[in-house]
Amino acid sequence: MPLAIHLFDAASILHAFGPWVLVGLAVLVFVESGVLFPFLPGDSLILTATILASALGITPWQVAVVGSLAAIAGDQVGYLLGRRFGRRLFREDARVLKRARLREAEAFFVRYGGLSLVLGRFVPVVRTYVPLAAGAAAMHYRRFIVWNTIGGVGWVAVLTVVGVLLGGIPFVAHNIDALMVVVVVVSVLPVVIGVLRKRSAARRAVRR
Repeated sequence: MPLAIHLFDAASILHAFGPWVLVGLAVLVFVESGVLFPFLPGDSLILTATILASALGITPWQVAVVGSLAAIAGDQVGYLLGRRFGRRLFREDARVLKRARLREAEAFFVRYGGLSLVLGRFVPVVRTYVPLAAGAAAMHYRRFIVWNTIGGVGWVAVLTVVGVLLGGIPFVAHNIDALMVVVVVVSVLPVVIGVLRKRSAARRAVRR
């Protein structure tokens, strides 16, 4: 695998896996979903893999099945880590496992409950920490499994369907890099908006 592959260049990452593309896809989606590494482009990889399926020697159905299983398994690990270690894994000054990110996920979980495992799938960073927040909050395991399955399958299904539809457009197939930039920007918008709102609220509080 070339060392110069950019982390967020989904097409290059997938092509670099060669015949092991489905295994690579599964590993990256699994890690992003629950192993506390929120900077892998899971949604971009699934979308790109679907659009480029024929060129990669796979089918959209394979992407959907492998992606769903990896997403569900990843959240299971995140939940178990939350039940076992809770907040002890996080520090205020950490580069990755920041307590601020965990607090955001916990607030998201408190607000939406089990539905957060579905909605959170579509928000980068949040989808990594919500299952851990669910575990730390001692969410009933059977209830977690149900919502986790719905969230994992629903997330991958939506991305796969969108990928199939976009893959039928020649312009999209020939400008996949530009499309991925748009996907990343759109997916990160909720996080950016949340940060801006918090800063605005903090400034108003200081002025008072």
